[in-house]
Amino acid sequence: MAPLAFLLLLLGQTLLCIAVDTISSTTPLSRNQRIVSKGKKFTLGFYSLQSNTTSSSSSSYYIAIWYTNILPVTTVWTAATDVPVSDPTTTVLVIGSDGNLVLLDQSRNRSLWSTNVSVPASNSTVAIIRDSGSLDLASASNSSVTYWQSIEHPTNTWLPGGKLTLDKTTGVSQRLVSWRNNANPSPGLFSLELDPSGTQQFFIQLNDSISYWTSGRWNGNGFRFPLAPEMSNLQFVDNDDESYFHYSMKDDSIISRFIIDVSGQIKQLTWMEISKEWVLFWSQPQAQCEVYALCGAYGSCNSNGTPYCNCVKGFSQKIQNNWDLQDYSGGCKRNTPLQCQTNPRSAHTQSDMFFAMEDVRLPDNSRGAVATSYQECQTVCLKNCSCNGYTYNSTGCFVWHGDLVNLQEQYSGNGGGTLLLRLAASELSDPEKSKTAIIGSVVGGVAAVLVILAIVSLFVFRKCRQNKTLQISGGALTNLRYNDLLDDIQSIDSLLLDLSTLRVATNDFGEANILGKGGFGMVYKVQINHAICIIVNFIYLQMNMYLVSHRESYLTGNK
Repeated sequence: MAPLAFLLLLLGQTLLCIAVDTISSTTPLSRNQRIVSKGKKFTLGFYSLQSNTTSSSSSSYYIAIWYTNILPVTTVWTAATDVPVSDPTTTVLVIGSDGNLVLLDQSRNRSLWSTNVSVPASNSTVAIIRDSGSLDLASASNSSVTYWQSIEHPTNTWLPGGKLTLDKTTGVSQRLVSWRNNANPSPGLFSLELDPSGTQQFFIQLNDSISYWTSGRWNGNGFRFPLAPEMSNLQFVDNDDESYFHYSMKDDSIISRFIIDVSGQIKQLTWMEISKEWVLFWSQPQAQCEVYALCGAYGSCNSNGTPYCNCVKGFSQKIQNNWDLQDYSGGCKRNTPLQCQTNPRSAHTQSDMFFAMEDVRLPDNSRGAVATSYQECQTVCLKNCSCNGYTYNSTGCFVWHGDLVNLQEQYSGNGGGTLLLRLAASELSDPEKSKTAIIGSVVGGVAAVLVILAIVSLFVFRKCRQNKTLQISGGALTNLRYNDLLDDIQSIDSLLLDLSTLRVATNDFGEANILGKGGFGMVYKVQINHAICIIVNFIYLQMNMYLVSHRESYLTGNK
């Protein structure tokens, strides 16, 4: 019997490799094996999220369901999101002795995950991947009898045909929960669920406690959710045991999914086969910066920015790798500690200063303070080292203690204003002193350059005069006469060029110095020292031309 059992197990493993849709007690799923739905729409197997591939190059694996024919791989459900498989060679997905589907670590003989439902002892079970995207634990003798369905236990994705349920007996509502980041499917900060109090509306929450968006109450007519008219394809079912919403697509050929993203938004996306991409159909809340505390402590959201989140002045990202994966929840840290934190009693240390952030959505949890002016309000804040900012407006003085969250730039809605952010003095500088320093540096630099140019020009010019440097005037070559006074300048024709200097500079107009021939005659190269003299004299010529042309203005004092 043992050889026969071995052959049956081997046959089962071979069938799995050719993509059957079922896991049984004799055909567990391991490492590189997969099962595929009959219509080849969905696949279940071990999946490496970090590298977005099913290869064995990554150290973390999950049991996941994904679209079979869509690239890059898009998962719709993940088992044991907070317990990754570190060694897929020793881990299998198997039907256990109690009929449940179990993710088993064989090396330690421990269960990492289980469907954990009651199955009649007399019934054997199988796990089947459906074209709906659901992994069903069903009766081996009658697959229409199901004990558990993954589509009714969603992670971050709600597929057509699935339900979001409120159990009336326990008061527990089923939730969609975002991933931690784009490479980590463990439970994140944001969730979507039905109101446990039974008001028939959806909430999006941060940390299961702060609701920052609601669909409005379901009314069953027209815009069934008044604050989310896009969710018009939902259907509501209410009975004695539960109430739930589900949805379906009018055209089964349309591939669509509903998710709660790492960004804290719910989105409906549709696959476009022509362009091979997911297209956003709608999202809520519509403005990304409406997601509460999206950017974490001391992070500021900007709807027009790329990315949306940035650290405010004087702060930098706490964990850069998380920000790269669009997980901004860790927020930002101070670049320089406050003076009150490092030298609270030192009289020689410059006091903390404040940076004005204009047109921002002010943080939550402000405290009122007694003050009749900006200066008094600032003093109140400075007296308490836990105070990290203040504002003063027509309604009075308000200060913030602890971390500042939910900031938004370029904000003109309710709750906006100017926030005075407390920073170490070294993070800021006196604007007037900075302006003066900049002007002084520029003026000093220009003056230094002019002095150097003047000295060099004077030196070269005198050397050139001593060598009887020559200039061309009216096409004639004559001796140059220099005059020191403006009144002695008669005309441009008085500027002369010495033929002997040109002979020396061009090696007596030798053929070796010929560069070419143009419309005005031969062109010769000259020695560098003579070239400098000619250039300087050319500049001098231009100066003389300018003085002559403005002679009368300078003599009369007009400019």
